[in-house]
Amino acid sequence: MTLDEIRQLSELSSVDEMFAWKSPSSKPYRYLRGKVTDAELIELMASEPRLIRRPILTDGSRVVMGFKQGAYDGLI
Repeated sequence: MTLDEIRQLSELSSVDEMFAWKSPSSKPYRYLRGKVTDAELIELMASEPRLIRRPILTDGSRVVMGFKQGAYDGLI
């Protein structure tokens, strides 16, 4: 996922929700939660795509990050 794609998604969802805080890949970065800007988190996700919460489902105006069956039903 490119930096521009992440920025576009961040307009539909909070950057904190986009960041995979519970992922094992995020362990070295967890201390940053609440201490860095959204722009810095976006840069981290662009450089390390495993930090992006997945799956991602969007219709262009709404986005669902992570597995949420009920939210998917409303989006599809």
